[in-house]
Amino acid sequence: MTAFAEIALLLVMATGIGLVGIVLRQPLIVSFIAVGLVAGPSALDIVHSDEQISLLSELGIAVLLFLVGIKLDVKLIRSLGVVSVMTGLGQVLFTAFFGYLIGLALGLGHVTSLYVAVALTFSSTIIIVKLLSDKREIDALHGQIALGFLIVQDLFVVFAMIVLSAIGIGSGAEGGHGQGSVLTVMMAGLAMVAAVVLFVRYLANPLTERLARAPELLVIFALALAAMFAAIGDLVGLGKEVGGLLAGVALASTSYRETIAARLAPLRDFLLLFFFIALGATLDLSLLGNHVTGAIVFSLFVLVGNPLIVLAIMGAMGYSKRTGLLAGLTVAQISEFSLIFIAMGVSLGHVADEALGLVTMVGLVTIAASTYMITYSHQLYALFEPYLGVFERRTMTREPSDAGAHRSDSFKVIIFGLGRFGTAIGMRLHKRGIRVLGVDFNPQAVQRWRELGIEAEFGDATDPEFVAELPLRGASWAVSTVPIHPTGLSHEDTRRTLIQLTRAGGFKGRIAVTSHSSEDTGNLVGSGADMVLEPFQDAADRAVELLCGAAAEERTQIPEIAAEGRATA
Repeated sequence: MTAFAEIALLLVMATGIGLVGIVLRQPLIVSFIAVGLVAGPSALDIVHSDEQISLLSELGIAVLLFLVGIKLDVKLIRSLGVVSVMTGLGQVLFTAFFGYLIGLALGLGHVTSLYVAVALTFSSTIIIVKLLSDKREIDALHGQIALGFLIVQDLFVVFAMIVLSAIGIGSGAEGGHGQGSVLTVMMAGLAMVAAVVLFVRYLANPLTERLARAPELLVIFALALAAMFAAIGDLVGLGKEVGGLLAGVALASTSYRETIAARLAPLRDFLLLFFFIALGATLDLSLLGNHVTGAIVFSLFVLVGNPLIVLAIMGAMGYSKRTGLLAGLTVAQISEFSLIFIAMGVSLGHVADEALGLVTMVGLVTIAASTYMITYSHQLYALFEPYLGVFERRTMTREPSDAGAHRSDSFKVIIFGLGRFGTAIGMRLHKRGIRVLGVDFNPQAVQRWRELGIEAEFGDATDPEFVAELPLRGASWAVSTVPIHPTGLSHEDTRRTLIQLTRAGGFKGRIAVTSHSSEDTGNLVGSGADMVLEPFQDAADRAVELLCGAAAEERTQIPEIAAEGRATA
């Protein structure tokens, strides 16, 4: 079989297995790993074009780290305060320390235990951001905090890879990223960082603005920068991974970073397929079987331990148990960096292939399980809420403390969800002199409303205790414009939950909710909604009314103008 035919077959397999993954609501990384395992020597054994697949794999890693780098915004950590740094570092130290002890208890040896423990500290930024975005929770308080400590983790990834490369070169290990001393590597790293700083300061913005006139050229430039930095990093001993990430950081401050990231994301997914195929081709499934016990122990440690330590740290800092758990569930998995990190250790001769098999198995379990944990995070909170009081202070000093400040006030309308649609409704009601109270779980949205002169409170519309304390009894309308996203296989969603909670809280007024389909509208009416707002349909109806009114007015004006013309003549 030719290399081209082999890659074509692998792409067909990836499509089929990826379709199964979509049905099971799994991220692509799980399907990619499955393709590698199936195509590897322990199953079909169809991977033989090692050089071609390895080249695509290395380019994929460079693009992956480039896209992580282009998203790195250190200002985000500053804007979220100390919680991002404290939570990020706390989770890394906790996972590394206890992971090392667990490794020793399982008889892995000091070096292997250290490698595995460090690998377990990395969480998948890509998977977390994707899932939070799908749930419309990326702007919620727990979503912002999660982004903050993911950046801390990403910075730790860079540090760990630099240390690993330096140790490999210092020990003269075969398969290192270059030749030279640890000092040489560190100096080269500082030189690359300095080059990035100068590029950002003087070239990044004017160059990308010029290249943006031809979008295709801008994408090619981004790829060239990623490949060039990766090659330089590999040459000086830092590794392709660190070089690719620094290339991304070089463009992170430009106004075109989102465009570049969006255009390169499909290419990243395509190239990463070959990384996991190459990984699967080196794995022996019998080795995975030898570490079932260790994989189960480490998987449980990541799935349970990581969320609990984040919950404990955030609780100690004054955040609510709900915010702490929702943020903690996002780190209940290891990432693609974990596999890259262990693979680097194997190439340096520090650990055996069995360690790679162990971490791969942990990755398969935790990534698959955490996907469901994040998807059903609100149900998990409802299930464990009675047992989480130990993680919460009596006074929540870090979250908005003015909840309840308006309890004695009388509001005619309470709007849940302060996005564009909710804000438009609130502003128009406010201009008509109608008292409105806005509710949202995004602190920035609450602040924007207050700047507009409309009263707002921070809170979660699915929290029974919070909803019960709202001034519902005097209100005439409760309006939900919360983004629509199912929270379970039974198609329960925030709108239905809000209907139930407001009625349980003694609300006697009318309830309006948003919908985007006629079928959904019928279901919501059946669930107790008094009015269903369909933003697109309602806007279209209003547009038709305006157009027909303008047309009718024009028809009445034309004869008058004609008659006037005849009279003038």
